[in-house]
Amino acid sequence: MEEPLTPSLVALRCRTSDRSRAAARGAEELALLVGKRLGCEPRLIGTLGEPREAHFTEDLRESRGCLLEAGGQVDDALSGENLPVLLAAECSIALTTVPTALAHRPDARVLWLDAHGDFNTPETTTSGYLGGMALAGACGRWDAGLGAGAVDVGRVALAGVRQLDPGEREALERSAVTVIGASPVETLVAVKNALDGAPVYLHIDLDVLDPESFPARLPTPGGLLPEKLFDILEAVAGDCEIVGLEVTGFEAPEDELERQAAASTALHVFEPLLDAIPEGAHVGH
Repeated sequence: MEEPLTPSLVALRCRTSDRSRAAARGAEELALLVGKRLGCEPRLIGTLGEPREAHFTEDLRESRGCLLEAGGQVDDALSGENLPVLLAAECSIALTTVPTALAHRPDARVLWLDAHGDFNTPETTTSGYLGGMALAGACGRWDAGLGAGAVDVGRVALAGVRQLDPGEREALERSAVTVIGASPVETLVAVKNALDGAPVYLHIDLDVLDPESFPARLPTPGGLLPEKLFDILEAVAGDCEIVGLEVTGFEAPEDELERQAAASTALHVFEPLLDAIPEGAHVGH
């Protein structure tokens, strides 16, 4: 029997690898807007930490509780046959969220939308940035010590990517990850082919959008325009069961009008997914 999923909407305010205040502020702002759109109250979890540039070993040690909480929220939602919808500052949460989601739904695929590969390991990282190692950790390419398990790389599609470190590029080329660039026409077709109608867990780092259309901490030219990302998400929502959704990387501007404009853009891009939650998202028994 199939029953509609109820969204479990969470904003994680605790620090993982945050290097600016803007991203934590953005996660909370988006959670409030998404909650209003879905008609549910978001849970704001954790307290804001001090943003700083730290080595991944330090961030991993100090954010362990926050990372475990992120995976726990996904586990609780899926165990209760609810749909996890997480907003967070950084991609580091995926170290626990993505493996947890696929442990519940091994039939699902992962669509990772990001300007960057996040496929570095301790051996390849040039910056020591934990967020840049999140997907590789989720896929078991290095052990973060969080006990979250590992996702089969053959179930991962990385789309919108346009900036890779040499080591992660080589690792991705040797892996079974489907890597898709940010071509306006080809990205949509390639994503549809990669997912092939399977259930999907979505990770969206908003720097996948072109920085001329949306703020980013590390602007990477050549990204997707908002309408192109809308089209991709519309196709995914139409073809696939949405297993869960996490959104990171909203560098909320300090100027209120700029912040509202950016948040409005993000909310518009998510409309196909939000429309799917009350009507089209189901869990199989």
